[in-house]
Amino acid sequence: MDLMLLLSFLGAAIFLTLMPGPDILFVIAQSISQNKKAGIATALGLCSGLVVHITAATLGISAIVYQSSLAFAIVKYAGAAYLLFLAWQSFRDRGDGLTINSQKSLKYKQLYKKGILMNILNPKVSLFFLALLPQFVDKTAGHISLQMLILGFIFMMQALIIFIAVSILSDKIRRLLIGHSFIGKRMNMIQGLLFTIIGLQIAFNKN
Repeated sequence: MDLMLLLSFLGAAIFLTLMPGPDILFVIAQSISQNKKAGIATALGLCSGLVVHITAATLGISAIVYQSSLAFAIVKYAGAAYLLFLAWQSFRDRGDGLTINSQKSLKYKQLYKKGILMNILNPKVSLFFLALLPQFVDKTAGHISLQMLILGFIFMMQALIIFIAVSILSDKIRRLLIGHSFIGKRMNMIQGLLFTIIGLQIAFNKN
């Protein structure tokens, strides 16, 4: 593959990853409400979910899902319902605010699984890869599917690096917020509102 083409793709991937979206907002929410380890666990789950979407786009499965209005609707509403369920959990868990040495057992495996589910149940991610990857494929080099897999892997790795950096930065913000009980005790409500907005956006998006 052409080096300039790869660098162009990497630049586009970084720009798109940094844009405010469900994934990066989810990582920020977990990092601020719990700690950077929670954000990193979430990031690992989200990037693991990307494997499914990258494979689907490479094999053309996402195109089939998009063409089937019923299949697309099922995945879309399942994803929206899951996010609204997460919102309900956040609203229910009032918590005691932010602390540095929380005695609460943080279930990182659950956050990892949440990240995977949140990503897999968003059909627009597959459509995103289906639209993005072919634009950076060198048709003269052959092995189109392999090139798309390589590009997908590059996207996944840069996304993971950015999400980890965001988790660390968000954790520093969290430490600044500690002591402000008004903000700390309302983090779950803020997180719940975030999940609600993302869930409704997915549910009512016509594309």
